[in-house]
Amino acid sequence: MPRVIECVPNFSEGRNKEVIEAIASGIAGTDGCTLLDVDPGASTNRTVYTFVGSPESVVEGALNAARVAYHAIDMRKHTGEHPRIGALDVCPFIPVQNVSMEDCIDCAKEFSEKLALELGVPVYLYGEAADNEDRKHLPQIRAGEFEGLPEKLCKPEWKPDYGLAEFVPNWGATVVGARTFLVAFNINLLATKEQAHRIALNIREQGRGKDQHHIHRRMRLRPGRMKNVQAIGWYLDEANLAQVSVNITDYKSTPIHMVYEEILKDAQELNLAVVGSQIVGLVPLEAIIQVADYYMEKDNLFILEEDQKLRLVINRLGLNSLGPFSPKERIIEYMISEDKEGPLISMDIRDFILTVGSRSPTPGGGSVAALSAALGAALGAMAGFLSYGNKKFYELDAKMRKLLPPLYKTMKDLMSFVDADAAAFSEYMLASKLPQDTEEDKALREEAMQDGLMTAVHVPLTVSRITNSMWPTLKELATVANINCKSDLQVGVRTLETAVWGTFYNVMTNLKDLKDDEIKAKVKKEIDAAVHLAQASCAEILSILDGRNE
Repeated sequence: MPRVIECVPNFSEGRNKEVIEAIASGIAGTDGCTLLDVDPGASTNRTVYTFVGSPESVVEGALNAARVAYHAIDMRKHTGEHPRIGALDVCPFIPVQNVSMEDCIDCAKEFSEKLALELGVPVYLYGEAADNEDRKHLPQIRAGEFEGLPEKLCKPEWKPDYGLAEFVPNWGATVVGARTFLVAFNINLLATKEQAHRIALNIREQGRGKDQHHIHRRMRLRPGRMKNVQAIGWYLDEANLAQVSVNITDYKSTPIHMVYEEILKDAQELNLAVVGSQIVGLVPLEAIIQVADYYMEKDNLFILEEDQKLRLVINRLGLNSLGPFSPKERIIEYMISEDKEGPLISMDIRDFILTVGSRSPTPGGGSVAALSAALGAALGAMAGFLSYGNKKFYELDAKMRKLLPPLYKTMKDLMSFVDADAAAFSEYMLASKLPQDTEEDKALREEAMQDGLMTAVHVPLTVSRITNSMWPTLKELATVANINCKSDLQVGVRTLETAVWGTFYNVMTNLKDLKDDEIKAKVKKEIDAAVHLAQASCAEILSILDGRNE
């Protein structure tokens, strides 16, 4: 898997289209960088750019953007609703794929050093990149904003991490960091700026300052209700509404829906209308699915398909209120992924069968075993669906809501292994064709072949694990499911047993050439146990089904 880091620079320009596009071009024109999103705001006078690339590429992409901004933005003329300290106000690096937080910290420090050296601007480190505990949080560094920077730079405790402690009038300062995903989430209110900010003070972790408790007698007793939340209230002239603008720094601990519901409570207490919300930049898929799960549980909804869950979230949060929310353009996983479906699973049935029956060694038994497992799971899911939402079996609805999701998810998960098995074989064959001219060549070839064999063992072993995870669910389903699906379940469990046997044969044929005896013994023990479990479970479920004659 390629190494991918996300970079989200925020520039203090949201109105001049030419400048916004020039900065975007600086990023997009960098080799190895993919610009995913450009999100300008007129009232905030700020544009958030999101791009991804290798560690080396994202540093260069951020530098190219900064070079454009240095000549195009003059902070002496800047006004806007959003707090800011410089032309390139903040530039975080975020791990996405096959990289660590340490990698992002290295990027942040390399970028900071190069930025300060080339442009002669002061740079502060924040987040995980900060060496100074007092600079971990962005609001602490940005306090006083651009206007207070000349005085700030004179204080020893605010000496920049990179660059000289000298005020650069056209630029200000830049804050660079490394962090996990931050969700920028704005909730729309038919209210004044002051009312929106009042709610922001209620919910943000920082709460109110000492001089802010007089604002509202009832509210002052509950400041800072939400962990991992930064918030401010502002007014959007172009939309004629106010917003509580929120940064959620840890969406796993403080989900989006929790923030939305808390703001909704405060708005209702103040008799203010909430009219949708807005996600700025990109958002992780997990953060959106969290919201779907919450409203599904809250309203007792039963939804399996991912795209339907996304529709539910868009509707409940009003994410289309200020512009279309397109999941393919706003969810990070969708943006960086290549085609999710491999060439084999994308084939129609006829072509797949003909390809298996050709002279090509792939797809072979491993791919067929994975497909068999997916089909077995599919028959289980079918039996569940035909037992759900049917007036004749209405008493089973609650149970089917419990049994269907794991079967349906497993069915979809197994599909990817049809191509994974063929890819594992190709990896091994490529390794076998490496040169053997020198002793070093031979050693490298042997190492690559052993790695290829490990992959070829791991793929079917994983398929056996996933397949065997379904037996408890299928046993419960066989006991109560629509009797008209009896034969379908019988075929399904036999197919799953066959799939596990298929994984056994594929594991064993590759295991014999592995040189690590300890791994061989461990894998052999596991795959033997997998076959025994599949045989016993299949027999037990068939017995249950044979006993059902009603």
